[in-house]
Amino acid sequence: MKKRILTGDRPTGKLHLGHYVGSLKNRLRLQDEYIPLRPSDSADVFPHERKYEIYLLVADLHALTTKTDTSNLKQNIKDLVLDQLSVGIDPAKVTFCVQSQIPEDQELAIIFSMLVPKPRLERVPTLKEVMRDLKIETASLGLLAYPVLQAADILMVRANLVPVGKDQTSHVELTREIAQKFNSTYGKVFPLPEALVPEEIGTLPGIDGKQKMSKSLDNAIFLSDNESAVREKVMKMYTDPTRIHPTDPGHVEDNPVFIYLEAFTTSKDEKQLAEYREKYKKGEIGDIEVKEFLVKTLNEFLSPIRIRRQELEKQSGLVDEILDEGNKKASAEAQNTLKLAKEAMKLP
Repeated sequence: MKKRILTGDRPTGKLHLGHYVGSLKNRLRLQDEYIPLRPSDSADVFPHERKYEIYLLVADLHALTTKTDTSNLKQNIKDLVLDQLSVGIDPAKVTFCVQSQIPEDQELAIIFSMLVPKPRLERVPTLKEVMRDLKIETASLGLLAYPVLQAADILMVRANLVPVGKDQTSHVELTREIAQKFNSTYGKVFPLPEALVPEEIGTLPGIDGKQKMSKSLDNAIFLSDNESAVREKVMKMYTDPTRIHPTDPGHVEDNPVFIYLEAFTTSKDEKQLAEYREKYKKGEIGDIEVKEFLVKTLNEFLSPIRIRRQELEKQSGLVDEILDEGNKKASAEAQNTLKLAKEAMKLP
């Protein structure tokens, strides 16, 4: 039986290389995984179907938990969808939908909130991290209840799998707890979704050397950056702080420039990367030369994405059409789920 996946993003601005490495690359793989219709068939030759039914949520209500200004929200939603289309996410293979356009999602969240004690939400690891990073002294009710709404997002379509990084598995675990609590209290309605953490998933450090690339930290290279912007950002990148002169032996481990090169160098340039790596260790090459190689590598990767985005932007109304169609499909699923939940609870 085909597994159902839900994942998504907050529309807080354009996507960057960290998003590609951390989630978009995996989404591309998942949307193109197939299973043969007959056990002996090859999916490349014989009739087959997609392995997963995928919902990609534009989590606009989640965006409000840390930023209440909605003046750019409409454009951010459009940019979020365009960035995903630009890298190859196909609306014929996945369903895009907008959180705020599915009222059943919010009603489920209210029901679920009755099943979760406040101290449990305060123990969610990412809450403290978000408050620390954004310098939030007191969490709003919306931020505290973020994981409950997230559980509703997942369970409104009764998803089986949730692609996440290791730092987000606690949210999926809470979703499982909520589903289990509901099922044991009222009757089995919801699956117990599992976190799908690909082994190869990784994170990119920011260009300032901080642990994670982030829009809020202003240390990101965006998928829509032009060639000159990429060059400017790469040339400012943090490298090896122990290296004073180009002739000093350098460290490639934990060096952002080499981390990016490992992530984006194609097979045709692997030999050159290996050569640069050894020369850097021996102090036989300077940071500037390695950064020039990274500029070339990133612009080669981003060039077709930029071209695709420009083509998509010319198609007036495209994003609205994709979202309208996806909202209808997701809403139908959520309405049915809410109906089953209310029947189990004996609510009118």
